[in-house]
Amino acid sequence: MRAWLFPGQGSQRRGMGADVFDHRPDLLAEAGEILGYDVRELCLRDPDNRLRDTRYAQPALFIVNALHCLQRREREPEPDFLAGHSLGEYDALFAAGCFDFATGVRLVRRRGELMAQAAAGGMLAVVGLPADRVAALLRETGCDGPDGPDGVDVANHNSDEQLVLSGPRERLDALVAPVRAAGGRAVPLNVSAPFHSRYMRDAAREFGAFLGGFTFAAPRIPVVANVTARPYPAGEIARLLREQVASPVRWWDTMLFLRSCGVEEAAEVGPGAVLSGLWRAAAAITPPDPAESLGSRGFRDDYGVRYAYAAGSMYQGIASTALVIRMAKAGLIGFFGAGGLRLDEIEDALRELGAALGRGGRFGMNLLYGLDDGAREDATVGLYLDHGVRFVEAAGYTQVTAPVVRFRFSGAHRDAAGRPVAVRHVLAKVSRPEVAEAFLSPPAEPLLRKLVETGRLTEDEAAVARELPVSGDLCVESDSGGHTDAGVALTLVPSIVRLRDRTVRHYGYATPVRVGAAGGLGSPEAVAAAFVLGADFVVTGSVNQCTPESGASAAVKDLLAGLDVADTTYAPAGDMFELGARVQVVRRGTLFAARANKLYQLYRQYDALEALDAAELATVERYFGRTVEEVWKETADYLARTRPDELARAERNPRLRMALVFRWYFVHSTRMAAAADDEQRANYQIHCGPAMGAFNRFVAGTPLQDWRQRHVDVVAQRLMQGAAAWLAGFCANVSSSDAAATLRCK
Repeated sequence: MRAWLFPGQGSQRRGMGADVFDHRPDLLAEAGEILGYDVRELCLRDPDNRLRDTRYAQPALFIVNALHCLQRREREPEPDFLAGHSLGEYDALFAAGCFDFATGVRLVRRRGELMAQAAAGGMLAVVGLPADRVAALLRETGCDGPDGPDGVDVANHNSDEQLVLSGPRERLDALVAPVRAAGGRAVPLNVSAPFHSRYMRDAAREFGAFLGGFTFAAPRIPVVANVTARPYPAGEIARLLREQVASPVRWWDTMLFLRSCGVEEAAEVGPGAVLSGLWRAAAAITPPDPAESLGSRGFRDDYGVRYAYAAGSMYQGIASTALVIRMAKAGLIGFFGAGGLRLDEIEDALRELGAALGRGGRFGMNLLYGLDDGAREDATVGLYLDHGVRFVEAAGYTQVTAPVVRFRFSGAHRDAAGRPVAVRHVLAKVSRPEVAEAFLSPPAEPLLRKLVETGRLTEDEAAVARELPVSGDLCVESDSGGHTDAGVALTLVPSIVRLRDRTVRHYGYATPVRVGAAGGLGSPEAVAAAFVLGADFVVTGSVNQCTPESGASAAVKDLLAGLDVADTTYAPAGDMFELGARVQVVRRGTLFAARANKLYQLYRQYDALEALDAAELATVERYFGRTVEEVWKETADYLARTRPDELARAERNPRLRMALVFRWYFVHSTRMAAAADDEQRANYQIHCGPAMGAFNRFVAGTPLQDWRQRHVDVVAQRLMQGAAAWLAGFCANVSSSDAAATLRCK
């Protein structure tokens, strides 16, 4: 694989562009009309030394890089990836078709003007010291000042031993001696301001407002962003360009990412050879991670992750904020377990995630089907939109609802080419073909009309929704701890893949819907099998419950770490009790499953609590540890505060009242497990599939046998790298054509 790299400010020099200006005189003339001066004269002669001024250097370098790009494109195939250092990122986006040449000139002209107005300061290159040693020097000298007005920031992380610092000149001058004493070189740079630092925040805000006047097309070729060191997601160009002004350039991480994607050749497109040297440094020490090529590249790009892998949500915050943050910081994505939490608890989690990862950061939230509480589902979506959430995992759905459509298409628009774009992603967990087909299709017209009439969507958003599926990612959930209908991956995944292919052809979507797999993924072999079956990505659940970051209690984690593959069973799902939906739970060490199944049997057999005979009533009250009247009073008090209409219906309907009393046990058993109440151990409700036992066998005799060492990102890495190794070994024993069909690396 190949990449083109575009240099940034600092690579400009007198005489640049002499070999490309005559190639496209029309574009050179167009640039001159926009800028109001002769670009050829500036670059070739620079009579007034204006190339040192960022207001002139940025447009000049963008133009020269762009002309080099157009010339190179005529003589060789386009690359697999694009990246640009700081200003060079605009050339990468131009090369990817995100905007035309004239737009690029206008963007960089305004960027240069605003950055030139920033507070006085400078930049200092530090060579020969690793990043952690430089960070320590900043702390030791008091120059880091993370919250102060005069601190020093890392502006560029160019290689493992080359960083550039930004800040007030006197603070930078004070660092020269400590850097030299530590064995490094300190080289002041000839710049007019502290670029890519806190001192550019005002410029970033003004530039963000300027960017609001432009529409950008999605990249035709993946462009790795300076801010994230991951490809630009669709619809995020303006946000990332704004943030780039005041954020560090993560060039070293960008090079490592390209290497991990299998890029073996990188060409510097523009003047100079600085980036070529940095690429050689990365290529010399960084072997690619084969796990990063498994599954769909589109999934990795859209979610901004290293692996086609996600940690799924587990209700009641078991998939905790700590778990989600740890995944994000490892370049992966996790979904917070919002199910069963109050709205204020969900909002607290959103604030914590936003503070740690930024608004619209790399994290997802769970969205549960509002079977008997559609208002709560809609309120949850409102919270997610208010907090800029971009990814949700929709679980437990038996049909497409207005709230999930509202989330998916809020902010939907058309790009510069008129193509429909949804800026938010719905990863829908499904285990039935008819539900999968509903999510694969555009929303039903009555739903869209209702959303427009109530102001939940605009007419333009609804028009876009008519051309796109409700979900861009389906996750086929087979035998696991969730709502699965006890499905089998070997039959479900290929069937849903075929359904996807047929539906995409029917609607003519420009971008195919991805199909992932969940359930039973507790070993590398299982993950590899999911990809062989045709999965574009995988989602794990049970194995993440037994990690230090999980919100489960230590007592539950101790129990989970001792499970084998046959230590789980099925029980009624508390949130869909009356429908007979089932989930898989821990059987070993608890009586919950047997008791929950007995309650469902009684619900099916009788129409009211009063119909139970004395022995059955005594059994139920033994499960509860209190009388049925006490349980009903607690339930009624809760409903009076939260859902008075439901309470009124229950008082008129004895069978509904019985269901609500029985459902209390599911809430109670969850609380007992979360509280690690040892006296209630028999009642622990712990959702878990056989993947937990498989993982315990996989890590037996290793440090990960202790759950305290099973960090959620480490679990992901062990499973994905193990799957890649298993597939490589398997493919080595078959013909190359068979291997290509088997590996399914997209």
